[in-house]
Amino acid sequence: MMPENNALLRAASTALLVIDVQNDFCPGGHLAVAAGDAVVAPVNAMIDIAENVVATQDWHPRGHSSFASSHATASPFDTMEMAYGAQTLWPVHCVQNSTGAAFHPGLKTEAFQMIVRKGFRASVDSYSAFFENDHKTITGLDGYLRSRQIDRLVLAGLATDYCVAFSALDAAALGYQVSVVMPACRAIDLHGSLAGQISAMQDAGIILLDHVPT
Repeated sequence: MMPENNALLRAASTALLVIDVQNDFCPGGHLAVAAGDAVVAPVNAMIDIAENVVATQDWHPRGHSSFASSHATASPFDTMEMAYGAQTLWPVHCVQNSTGAAFHPGLKTEAFQMIVRKGFRASVDSYSAFFENDHKTITGLDGYLRSRQIDRLVLAGLATDYCVAFSALDAAALGYQVSVVMPACRAIDLHGSLAGQISAMQDAGIILLDHVPT
């Protein structure tokens, strides 16, 4: 059983995993999620009490294969078959060392104990904090967490139906106890993706919290 509310985040065996709270996913960014900046306050409230805090950062090279602009006849949000499977094509976003790739300025980044950069390989995208989209190439996060005897994860950030959900599903498959703090997430909801991912997370035994642990 997971501890309840603030006891969960204060446990030495729990990590708060902050997913991609970056400028390009917030209003005014190149791949803005509606009200994406609304996650900053609840995420910061959890950071204030969490024993362990890890963050992910989308970190694409210029000309990344997941950018629609890298394909002559493609448009943003088209789907293209890649060597590893179907890939949604995105507007250019979170380019390495750009303002868009930086964390939201209001985020309490000084509390981050580890930052996992993902999507830096030009030929494969990476939604999950644990694996790239080929579902084989690891990020190293699993090894880090296990070396610290962390077996529970609380997820928040952007976007609910992509990087948050993919990270949560992979974490559950790897054997972690996983909660997603829904009020501290916002979704893209592309072609019904939010409902589909909520169902997938529930089926995987992931706890979807309707409140922010404080």
